Amino acid sequence: MSTETSTTTPGASVPEVTTLPLAKAINRALRDELEADAKTLLIGEDIGALGGVFRVTDWLQADFGADRVIDSPLAESGIIGTCIGLAMRGYRPVAEIQFDGFVFPAFNQITTQLAKIHNRTDGAVRVPVTIRIPYGGHIGSIEHHSESPEALFAHTAGLRIITPSSPHDAYWMTRQAIRSDDPVIVLEPKRRYWLKGEVDLQRPAPDAFTAQVLRPGTDVTLAAYGPLVPVALAAAEVAAGQGRSIEVVDVRSISPLDDETIAQSAARTQRLVVAHEAPTFGGFGAEIAARVTERAYHRLAAPVLRVGGFHMPYPPSAQENRYLPDIDRMLEAVERSFAYASTGGR
Repeated sequence: MSTETSTTTPGASVPEVTTLPLAKAINRALRDELEADAKTLLIGEDIGALGGVFRVTDWLQADFGADRVIDSPLAESGIIGTCIGLAMRGYRPVAEIQFDGFVFPAFNQITTQLAKIHNRTDGAVRVPVTIRIPYGGHIGSIEHHSESPEALFAHTAGLRIITPSSPHDAYWMTRQAIRSDDPVIVLEPKRRYWLKGEVDLQRPAPDAFTAQVLRPGTDVTLAAYGPLVPVALAAAEVAAGQGRSIEVVDVRSISPLDDETIAQSAARTQRLVVAHEAPTFGGFGAEIAARVTERAYHRLAAPVLRVGGFHMPYPPSAQENRYLPDIDRMLEAVERSFAYASTGGR
């Protein structure tokens, strides 16, 4: 592929490092899993000859055949129902939902069937289904194409939910999801599909279900996930020029939530701001805030603050820049955190 570059030294035992856009990193992960396990297959709308609307599955049907990369009818409930049946017969199906807002016809299958079967059978039946959902905004689209439904699924026990923010994470987290014996929803930040970065094909990313400190800091912790992680890193860079040290934590896993890593960071800096594209009202940031407050209350010098979308339907594309959190809104929340009277860590 023209988008790939590899750096290897002949005869030397060095990792194979490839530069890929995030979308191509997912493509490579799917390819490698299809090659590694004949029971792995893909199913979704237009994922075959077209390669998906974002071309994430480009060339996979040509190389693996239409019986392993399956173009489905336009019926999300049918896609997930089929995947459940395949998983119960020993396969590892990977479903693609074309856009985040299209997942709701399959909501019943996901939350009342897929998430419950392992528990319902007292552990006798596993359903290793991976559901890929491009999510979030900033692609100049409209409602039903720019949603952030993570909180709806996080409320359902039995589902694992992860969201990568870099090509390296996208490659390894996708592979880890497919190999998990539990159902996993992979929320892919579609605005970052064209973000390029190094992917080390020999060095796995940290466990997909853990948070990671991406940038150390001393004054305040800024926790984000998926599409907003690059924004958080950019905000930290701007703040550094203003004498403010921001520690950036990539949440990565929404369920299970690695609240320990986030709480430890907040305890060190004594302040926490949580950012996500979804509305703050009822958003997943509230769960993070509650858990960190329970774990680190006596170390916090200010309440945990949240930055997110507004409690309204997703706006027309001309207005989405006002709806989505940006650097200014993140830094404004940081300054609000410092406006609270310091308690000296109580």
